[in-house]
Amino acid sequence: MEVKEQLSIALVQYDIVWESAQENHEKIEAMLENYHSDFAILIFPEALSTGFSMNSEKIAEPVDGSTFQWMKNLAVRKNIVVCGSFFVSDNGRYYNRFFWVEPGERVFTYDKHHLFTIEGEIKSFSPGKSRTLIDFKGWKIFPQICYDLRFPVWSRNVFSYDLMINVANWPASRSEVWKTLLKARAIENQCYVVAVNRVGTDGNKIVHSGDSLVVDPKGIKIYMAGDREIIETVTIDLNRLHAFRDNFNTLKDMDHFTIDS
Repeated sequence: MEVKEQLSIALVQYDIVWESAQENHEKIEAMLENYHSDFAILIFPEALSTGFSMNSEKIAEPVDGSTFQWMKNLAVRKNIVVCGSFFVSDNGRYYNRFFWVEPGERVFTYDKHHLFTIEGEIKSFSPGKSRTLIDFKGWKIFPQICYDLRFPVWSRNVFSYDLMINVANWPASRSEVWKTLLKARAIENQCYVVAVNRVGTDGNKIVHSGDSLVVDPKGIKIYMAGDREIIETVTIDLNRLHAFRDNFNTLKDMDHFTIDS
């Protein structure tokens, strides 16, 4: 298996058009057309095609619907991995589902486990039951969606992942919580964290300040976006991660928890 010691990741932070998948696909394509940088993985926020709408019957797509087909086409055209979450209808249930789409045939998914009951997500969607681990070019990658970030037991690094990805629609009113939790998850799990949030005001009048963030295993900020639409590429290093763990491995002393489904 090819090992990619340095992984270049592009974060796409944008103002998501409310409940309009086609307009969001076109917006992203326009942003990419003006961005010239080499990267292996392209990450979009949570609810990449609609924003965080609870109108499940209107916005949920078939698993192989237009957003998935667009992501698959983009991955092939650019020869990159494309990932982010959108709402799907699957066997009579609705899910907030993260998709990891490679330019070949490999696709990984993760259904958001912690649904945001305060905004009624639990009334519109079903929770996922299991975590997902993605093995990509020597990296073990653990995807999360937004609210999952608040739950350290779910995030616990029991399978030696190297990179946590969190895609979100996290509001500006809790931006300090966002930044603090991302650093905490990186420190306690001795991993890189790449988190992609949206900007702008959504259809529920909730303001989002972006602050997409990349954090190293010591909790040190590598990159943080502001509150504007932007694509930015950040490179992380597997050898540096392993060297840090070899010299200061706290994972071997972790507590063990049981997660009930």
